[in-house]
Amino acid sequence: MTDSDLATADDPLDLRFSDEELAARRDHVTDFVREFVDRAGVERAVIGLSGGVDSSTVAAVASEALGPDAVHGLVMPSSVDDDEIMSDAERLAEQLGIAYDVLPVGEIVETTADLAPEVRDDRMAMGNLRVRARTLVNYSVANAEDAIVLGTGNRTESLIGYFTKYGDGAVDCLPIANLYKQQVRQLARDLGVPESIAGRTPTAGMWLDQTDEAELGVEYDTLDSILALHVEGGVPATATARTIGVDREVVRDVRELYERSAHKRSMPPGPDRP
Repeated sequence: MTDSDLATADDPLDLRFSDEELAARRDHVTDFVREFVDRAGVERAVIGLSGGVDSSTVAAVASEALGPDAVHGLVMPSSVDDDEIMSDAERLAEQLGIAYDVLPVGEIVETTADLAPEVRDDRMAMGNLRVRARTLVNYSVANAEDAIVLGTGNRTESLIGYFTKYGDGAVDCLPIANLYKQQVRQLARDLGVPESIAGRTPTAGMWLDQTDEAELGVEYDTLDSILALHVEGGVPATATARTIGVDREVVRDVRELYERSAHKRSMPPGPDRP
């Protein structure tokens, strides 16, 4: 899929905060991290650094909330990751003054795939395996350091289920869970995250040259608009499509993503009590 194939709204909603709202939201997210760590009875946090805007924003929030010395960044490249993006992750850690380690996960991925060779023939399965390998490392380090694992999922991706179950969805808390992608970018810039990261095309690092928008078929500003208006705002699909200037089928497809991913946003079910 090329950029020209992506569903793009003619008139997407501007969901960014006013200056006053942004300052309040920054304080709110920072307080959340500080209070969560305190309630957990620990003093440290571990975060996987991908070089993307979400993990960079959470790392900056954590550094502000806990102090740089209490945050440990983990850069976990695999064979499909872009070296430039991984370098940006390291530079961000240095900018924030947080300790970081580069821990390649390729060996974990390859060893696991050797145990189940059929996985190699399924691009999605291999992509999810890479994400889950990073989670394994996150929690191994956090256990050893008596720390919590900070998640980097945002509101947009949570609502459409764009995360790996028991992968990047397996964390102790999600500081930016209430922020649409537009708002994450805005907060990132306010926190001093470099524009090379804040404005980068998002990728989950699941396979070579993978990008989120190409996989989803919809630009993030369009996703934000449909979710805010139709899925969370209750505006009918036809009116939503007309308001932002997309085909009604695009709204329908996003709604389907939301409904099909409900299982990712809840605990695994069990039978009713007899």
